[in-house]
This record gives sequence, structure tokens and C-alpha cells, in this order.
Amino acid sequence: MPRNKDFKRLVRARMKKTGEAYTSARAQILKKSKTKPSPRLAAALSAAPKAEYARLAGMSDASIKAKTGCNWERWVKALDRVGADKKSHREIASMVAKTWKLDGWWAQNVTVGYERIKGLRARGQRRDGSYEATKSRTFDVPVDTLFEAWVDESVRERWLDDANVKVRTATAPKSIRLGLADGSILAVGFVPKGKTKSSVAVSQNKLPDKETANRLKQYWSEQLDSLGEVLSR
Repeated sequence: MPRNKDFKRLVRARMKKTGEAYTSARAQILKKSKTKPSPRLAAALSAAPKAEYARLAGMSDASIKAKTGCNWERWVKALDRVGADKKSHREIASMVAKTWKLDGWWAQNVTVGYERIKGLRARGQRRDGSYEATKSRTFDVPVDTLFEAWVDESVRERWLDDANVKVRTATAPKSIRLGLADGSILAVGFVPKGKTKSSVAVSQNKLPDKETANRLKQYWSEQLDSLGEVLSR
């Protein structure tokens, strides 16, 4: 196994050749290596360069600091100190919520961002190796109206291109879970943005690969376009 400086040079060379992110290129080189890195070297290589943190996490330092009080560098240091990279997603999120007194939404954002920075998952990927397709949109309607457009079958059929959708659970006006025709589950969350605006976020999990995730992300983008047309009328 090459030294830290040599290893990073190999990683950057692969990034230039393949277009991969730092963590993905690092993971592929480690996978091909016949020897395991020492604990010290593994720790040194377990995260991308600090300049890459925000990009990998998918959220700017300014945004995460405004909502949680810490930027990504401070979150990585704090979570590394308690061995978070050895814990499950559920354990990290629970620890973040309890220790730093964050609500569930921001505890999840911190956890996912940290896992991406540490190379534990790629963008759109879950810790178990499967992928997810996510999409969100804000509309100029109250959250109750947006929720009804999903839960009311007669309205939903006007914009959603899937006649076999079944509502599994619904908590007005916060969330619903839909059973799709292919047997998968769609998680949908709603957030008010004042009295006249609201946003919806959809997540379809346990997808086999990134290509499927990208295809479904485009599909849900188109469905949300159709929803916007219905709501505007």
C-alpha cells in the first residue's frame, strides 16, 4: 500500500481519467489493492479533502451552519471523534438528534452528508448499497391543498401517470406512503412554506443501480410538472 501522499496522487489521477468523485475513486483503488491499509492510513484516507465536503454532502457550508450551528468540517471532526463511521445510519442519526438537539429532518441531513463525505454512500445511494430516487418541488398552494392532491384519488389521477397507486399510510398534512404498481413504496413528505406556499419531497428506495435511480428521478420530475399544472388550474 502506498504512503498517504502517493495514494492521494493515485486517487486524483483516477479522478481525472474516469471523472469519478474523490470518494468513489478512492474506494475503487482500495478495492483493487491486495493489501489493507494500516489503521492510521485508513483513518487519513477515510474522508475526502475538506474543500470537497460541501459538494459531496450536497449542501453548502452556509446552509448547514445556519440550521445546525456547524459547517461540514466541524461536523466531520465531531462525528469522527465518536466513531460515527463505524455506526449504522440509524445510530448516527439518533446520536446527532439527541446529542446536538436537532430535529429529525436536520439530523438526517447531517447524517447523510457525513456518510457521503466519508465514502459510506454515494449521492443517491443508501448504506445497504441500493439506490434511491428523490425529488422535491415547491408550489404556490397551502400545504393542505398540496396534501389533498396526493391523498385524494380523484385529484391524483389527473396528474400521476400510474393508475394502480394505493395509499398505504397518511398523516395529514405531513406525509403519506404510496404503494406503486411495481410493488415498491414511495415516501412523500410535505412542508408548509408560510400560508400560501408548500413543498413536497418524494423518495423511492431500494433501487438496484444508479441508472434506475436517475431514470425514476426524471420520471418524478415530470410527474411534479404535471402536478403543478393541475394545482395552477
